[in-house]
Amino acid sequence: MIKVLAIDDEPLALKQLVTYISKVPFLELAGQCRSALEAQKLMEQEMIDAIFCDINMPDLSGMDFVRQLAAPPFIVFTTAYSEYAVEGFKVNAIDYLLKPFGMNDFLRAAMKVQEQYNLRHHNAPQQQSSPVMADGTIFVKTDYRVVRIAINDIRYIEGMSEYLKIHLEGQKPIITLLSMKKIEEYLPSKQFMRIHRSYIIAVDKIQKVD
Repeated sequence: MIKVLAIDDEPLALKQLVTYISKVPFLELAGQCRSALEAQKLMEQEMIDAIFCDINMPDLSGMDFVRQLAAPPFIVFTTAYSEYAVEGFKVNAIDYLLKPFGMNDFLRAAMKVQEQYNLRHHNAPQQQSSPVMADGTIFVKTDYRVVRIAINDIRYIEGMSEYLKIHLEGQKPIITLLSMKKIEEYLPSKQFMRIHRSYIIAVDKIQKVD
C-alpha cells in the first residue's frame, strides 16, 4: 500500500480528493489536511509516500511547501490554475491535475505514482496491486486513457501478443497492454476459465460447447 496525504484548503475539494483515494485499492489515506502547515506537522510524525496537494493555499502555498521539503515524497499537484503547471514540474511533480478533474484523471495520476513507487522500492513496475474495485469493476488503460469495466460484462478475453482484447456484452471490445497471466490473477477463478493460451472465457456466458 502507498501511504498518501491529501491537502486542500477547500472542504469540498478535499472531500472529493479523499473519496477518490478511497476508491483506489493500492492507495492508503494517511491523513487529510486543510493547510500546508498542518501537513508539515503530520509529515514530521508519519512516513508519507505521496501527497496530492493543492497549490493556491493561504499562509504557505503548496508549491512553497514542496520546495522546503528536504526529502519530498511523490508529488501530484491539484489546482484550478493552469499557469502553475510549469512550476509544478520544476519541483519534479509526477503529475498535475487541473480542477475540476474526474476519477479517470485521478486514477491516471495515481497509477503514475504507483509506477514510480515500484521503481523506487521494488524495481519491478509489473508487480502492481490488483486494480479490481470493491464494486466488481476493473480499470484498464486503453488509447491513452483509463476506462472502468464491469467484470460481469466480460464475455471473453483474447490474447494478442503483448496486448489483450477484452470482449464485452453490448459494447465494443477494449484493447489494453496487459498479459494473460496478469489478467488471470485479477479475475475470479469460479467465474472465468482459461481454455487456451490465448483465450479466457466467462463460464456463465457459455451457450454451447461443440
